[in-house]
Formats: sequence, structure tokens, C-alpha cells
Amino acid sequence: MDFFSNRLRPSIAFLFIAALLSCNKKIAPLTDMTDPPDDTTEILPPVDPPVANTIGFFMNDWQAKSFTAPAFTEEIPPPTANPIVTVNPSEIITKIPRSLFGNNANLWMTQMVTEPVFIAHTTALHPHIIRFPGGSISDVFFWNALPGNLPIDAPSTLVNADGSTTASNFWCGRNSDSWTCSLDNYYNMLQQTGNKGIITINYGYARYGTGTNPITTAAHMAADWVRYDNGRTQYWEIGNENYGDWEAGYRINITNNHDGQPVLQSGQLYGQHIKVFIDSMRAAALDIGKTIYIGSVFAEAAAQSWETDCRKNWNTGLLSQALNKPDFYVVHNYYTPYNTNSNATDILNSATTVTPAMMNYVTQTLKENGADIKPVALDEWNIFAINSYQQVSHINGMHAVLLLGEAMKNKYALTARWDMLNAWADGNDHGMFSDGNEPGVSKWTPRPAFYHMYFLQKLLGDRCIPATGINSSLVTYASSFSSGQINVVLVNKSTGPIMAEIKIQNFSIGNRYYWYNLEGGNNNGEFSRKVFVNGVGPAGASGGPVDYTNLKAFSATTENGIKITVPARGVTILAVDKK
Repeated sequence: MDFFSNRLRPSIAFLFIAALLSCNKKIAPLTDMTDPPDDTTEILPPVDPPVANTIGFFMNDWQAKSFTAPAFTEEIPPPTANPIVTVNPSEIITKIPRSLFGNNANLWMTQMVTEPVFIAHTTALHPHIIRFPGGSISDVFFWNALPGNLPIDAPSTLVNADGSTTASNFWCGRNSDSWTCSLDNYYNMLQQTGNKGIITINYGYARYGTGTNPITTAAHMAADWVRYDNGRTQYWEIGNENYGDWEAGYRINITNNHDGQPVLQSGQLYGQHIKVFIDSMRAAALDIGKTIYIGSVFAEAAAQSWETDCRKNWNTGLLSQALNKPDFYVVHNYYTPYNTNSNATDILNSATTVTPAMMNYVTQTLKENGADIKPVALDEWNIFAINSYQQVSHINGMHAVLLLGEAMKNKYALTARWDMLNAWADGNDHGMFSDGNEPGVSKWTPRPAFYHMYFLQKLLGDRCIPATGINSSLVTYASSFSSGQINVVLVNKSTGPIMAEIKIQNFSIGNRYYWYNLEGGNNNGEFSRKVFVNGVGPAGASGGPVDYTNLKAFSATTENGIKITVPARGVTILAVDKK
């Protein structure tokens, strides 16, 4: 009802206006605020929404964050700025789960605890979640085996998708060689760096095992791992990309199989099998009085016409057999077209389009199949772009910031970047650290993506809040701290700098704001292997500033508003103090 319409009775109108005049406080309007509110302005308090089903129990270890102003260098902001970015901390999109900033370890990256440089960087980055033992390698990993002492029913050869065979080359969790990582040293690394794990168990063994009941045998091996883990790990997943014809167990030699399994994998078969795994693993957790959560492999998007029937029918087959049995669903995505020399624009755009589309697909698929919406974990992500140093570039760092911003907005439970160390491969390297084969770069030198993720987390709050702008080249995200301060992230996808002004609604602006600018160098065209943070770059051919943990922020007073210059193809990560 419009209280000021001509239909209002005069007596009611008089009483209403009198009440307004008697108020001794003003309500902060939901409009841009050029100046901070005065002392009589009532700030609308934020209200946390219910935890989204797509996050669920991953929010259990959420922690409030208090902002600590960084050491800074005084910087002169631009005198004028446009566009305007509007932030509203009274509206909460979601609390931010700590598990959004994870990474992947693997079995070929040394014993890890023997590498002090790696330990120092990983402690500083604090991804919170580090997956193990890797991707496809998980389906050929025997966690409790010594080299040369594998289970008797582990075959000497595995069958490829085309029917040919290769040596099994299984990996063992009790291997102490310097080039690999034992299970115990993975646990030791987590303890030393203050992180937690997510473990991918060997599902492939349920397919290629030659015993009388390979499904039960593989499930018991997983349950024994749960007992050995003894509550150190809460998050577990059954297999890795088992819809893929590249995965061990996709195709088996049925003459060696003794329980009548078909030659090829299917979602329906996987659904039947994981019920056995889940029951065994949950019983093991109950035996030791621990709580675990078990995830299943899920396809992240509709299959392409050229993909296998297994991939096309994976989700429906899985859900037809194991409806609501898993605690969460696991997806993977490498965003850009496979082995394509993608340009910077396509790479950056993929983060903002694919991330929400993937969540929409997963939740819609669950609904269509009558399944409950449960947490969604993106525990492998990167880009497939190759041959122009894309994967080791500043642009891939920008992509990481965009992806994580979208993961917050779209309420993912967990993400884990692939991976911490890989192989140089002339720049087609997903590793967050150099493996030592990059010319002129020492082992464990962080790549640009490391710095983007480090500084993002350094100024990130604990709640995701709305941020809007009108420039399509400037992507914005925002968060708030429980202590009251505001964080804004601005990603400039254009090839020229953008001067922006930030207006904050329902907020008493303090005296200062602080920021870090991340931008690439002028080497290698679009794909600089360097990142400069507030003008400070690497000592060598790639990476970022050596002393990044002590790098001072830029800062300015809020006297003339909050104005910032976001570098061309760059990122600005900013925090605003409160009054």
C-alpha cells in the first residue's frame, strides 16, 4: 500500500508523519553513499542466510575472521574514477567455507616434508584442504602396500580403452623413496603446514581385481584406510573420473574377473559398487568413533556427442542405484577446450561462465532424478590451454581469482586446484610450483597463480556479500569480516587500466583503505610468466616477489572516497576499514 496516496485518511496520514518527525535516527537508504553516514545513521545489520545444501557440512569448521591492517605505503589514488562499484554488507550471500581454497598433492612430488621451501610456501598459502594421492593415480594406489609386495589379486597388466594392455605399475603408500611420497609423510606434511586432507580411495581395484569378490575386497581396503587414518581426514571420495575411458578399471579383462562384471564401466555399475564402499567405510568410522563424509564421482556437464555411453549416462546410472547414498558429489573441470592454444580473453571468460553453469547442471540433474541436493566439491580445476605458457602465466592467476569468486557466489562446498607440482613440459604445466626443469628457475619457485591465491586470501573476509558494477570488463566480488571491515576484489579483463570508485551501503567507513595490485610483466605477450605485486616482481624469469609475506600494501585515506586504479589485465584486492 502507498502510504502517501490520496486514498489515505487524513488522521492516519497525520499520525504517520508525526511519527516520522519524532524519530531521532535516520535509516540508511539502499543507495550509493558518497560520504560516510553520520553518527545518527542506523546501519542495517546483516543476517546470515541458512547454509546452502550445496555447501552443507563443509561449513562445520567455518571460523569468524578479524581484520588486521597490513603495513602499508602511502599511495595517491586517482582524483576521479568511473565506473562505480556498489557493495552492500547488509546482504549476505553466504558464509565462506574454508575449504574453497584447496589444492592437490600427488605421488611424484617428493616426500614433501624433506622440502623446507615447499613447506614454508604451503604454510604461508594455507589452502586448508590438500587432496591425496592425486587424480587417476588414485585408482592404481595401494595405500598400505610396500613396493614389490602388492595384493595377490592385483593383476600385472591393465586393459586400455582400446583393448590393448599395459604394465600395471601400481603405486604403493609405504614407499619411502625420495622421488615419491608415502602416506605417512602426506599426513606429516598436513600436520606441519596446518592443513587438512581429502582422500581419494582406489575404486578401480573393484573392477580389475582378480579375486573371487573384488568389490568387497576393494571396499575393505578402503575401510582399513579409514581405520588407519583414525579421524585425521573427514572428507573421502570413491574413485577419480571413473566415467572416463582413461581410468584404470574402465575396461577389464573378463577372463580374469570372477564375479561376472561387464567389460566396460557404467554409471549404474559404479552406483551399485559404491553402496558397498560407503557401507564398509561408514562401519569402519563407527568402529573408531569418528565422523567421515563420503563423496562420489559426478559428471559436471552434459556429455558431448563424441563421448562414450558411459559418460553420457553416468549421472542417471549412478543415481538410479545409489540415490542419496553419497554425502557429497565431486566434479572436475579444466575450463578451456582440451589442448587448444586459447587466448587470454577466452580463458578469463571461462571462469565466469563455466563455474555457475556447472553448479546449475549438477543441481538440476539431481532434481530431475529425484535426488537430494547435497554439497558439491570441485576438487580438480585448472585450464587446458597450451603452447603459449598459459598454464604458468599471470592470466592463469587471474583465472583462479575469478573462479574462486564465482565459487563463493555460487555456493560451492570445496574447490581444490590441480596441482602443487607437475612437470615443466615447455610451459604446459599445471603445477603451482616449478619442478626445477624450467630454465633459469629453481625448484619450488611459486608460479603467478600462487600469488593471486595468497593475496586473495590475505584480505578476504568470512562472508560473501553483493558487489555490482556497470563495466563488463571489470568483474567484482566482495566479502565482509566478522570484525566489520569490507573486502573488495576487482578483476580487470581489459587491456587498459580502469579507474573505479567503490561505494559501500549500510557501512560506517573508517579512515583508510588498503590494497594490493597484481599485474603481469611485458614479456611473452598476453601470457607473462611473471606477476608484479604493488610493483614488486620476481628475481628470476618467472613467479612473483620473493619476500611476499612482508610486502607492504598500498593505502590511502577515505577522505575523498574510495578510488582505485585497477591495472590492465590485472587484479586489485582491497580492504576498507570501519569507523
